[in-house]
Amino acid sequence: MLENLRKIWNTPELRKKILYTFAMLLIYRLVGVIPAPGVDPSNLVDMNQYGLLQLVNMMTGNAFSQMTIMAMGITPYINASIIMQLLCIAIPALERMQQDETGAGREKISRITRYVTVGLAALQAIGIVSGLGGVTSANGNARWVNMIMVGLSMAGGSALAMWIGERITDKGVGNGISLLIFVGIVSNLFNGIITNFTSAGAQGTTSGWVSVVVIFVVAVLMTIVVTFVELAERRIPLQIAKQTKGRRVYGGQNTRLTLKVVSVGVMPLIFAYSFLAFPGTIAQMINSQGAFTQWWNANMSNGSVLYIIISALLIIAFTYFYSSISFDPKKQAEQLIMQGATIPGQRSQNIARYLQSVVGRLNLFAALYLAVLAAVPSLLTRSLNMSVPFAASSILIAVSVALETIRTIEGEMSIRGVDMDVEKGGFM
Repeated sequence: MLENLRKIWNTPELRKKILYTFAMLLIYRLVGVIPAPGVDPSNLVDMNQYGLLQLVNMMTGNAFSQMTIMAMGITPYINASIIMQLLCIAIPALERMQQDETGAGREKISRITRYVTVGLAALQAIGIVSGLGGVTSANGNARWVNMIMVGLSMAGGSALAMWIGERITDKGVGNGISLLIFVGIVSNLFNGIITNFTSAGAQGTTSGWVSVVVIFVVAVLMTIVVTFVELAERRIPLQIAKQTKGRRVYGGQNTRLTLKVVSVGVMPLIFAYSFLAFPGTIAQMINSQGAFTQWWNANMSNGSVLYIIISALLIIAFTYFYSSISFDPKKQAEQLIMQGATIPGQRSQNIARYLQSVVGRLNLFAALYLAVLAAVPSLLTRSLNMSVPFAASSILIAVSVALETIRTIEGEMSIRGVDMDVEKGGFM
């Protein structure tokens, strides 16, 4: 590993990219401590009781709980991207733009996504901060003026975060948007670990330190399991027939179609957490003392049996849903046939059916794997009666972004003719 780091540092182009990435991430974190104008923190209610807001706070690295201009972070961009992805399936005009081979259509969709991001950030900021009681007229301005200031400042923060992410993608190393989320999650995880150690030290009991050790061991084991599954692939052998074009002969070799064992990533977890946290968040904002709110807090808190069961069912459902919109076996089969590729033992008309059966088995494993993974932190919270500073989604995102960045670095090194000692351990 040290040898690989030395090789990376001795490669000037890659060293510049890595330093540029670190500089942009540092700017992102520094800007994240600037307070948002128009917010009166003394009037904010405790946001720990809102499950949906805890998810936003995790993604922004506690910037939301501190009500800085980066309170919305990159989450509006993620929401806008999901909305545009679904609209591209529902609206034929957007679907044609997405499939434009020249790239002009995809550029238009990217531009629309940016506009939607800024609009969503402003609306979410005004709605959430107003619901938490943070927008007042305490600083001498009218309440509506402060609402505009909150919307503009936090929307500007999200636009800046989106710009930083795109600059990292263009001039740095790895996917910029993913790295911004990674930095927020790692920061939030570090703060949670410090809080647990402080709490255990204040208690001064053996059980408190045992709980901290158990949480640390489980986090390490989950990271190992997630890394192993993230690297797992299902390889389908392909035979490409020979094609004669002019005087040249193409094809005639064996290759393979590679499918990730868990191709849906973290999206089913985010969908399930958001869907499950939404009713309680709305009920808490409308009437914190209502009968439904009290029932929800008593029966649907993180760690309750009902919460674990319903979240598992939602994760399984969203796994199949997201897989159905992200991978179409029929289209994949048509592309293989057009390329003259066949799967050994399968006729051309059976390729789509075969791919569907393979994807179905992979989806079943992915759904059960994600459901079990999501239940581990909840079971820890229930058994140890102690706050767990991580969730399955945070570990999944952190591991997947780290692996993606490592693969990008290895690719950059390979292009420049520098071999990484991956077989001897490397980064993996």
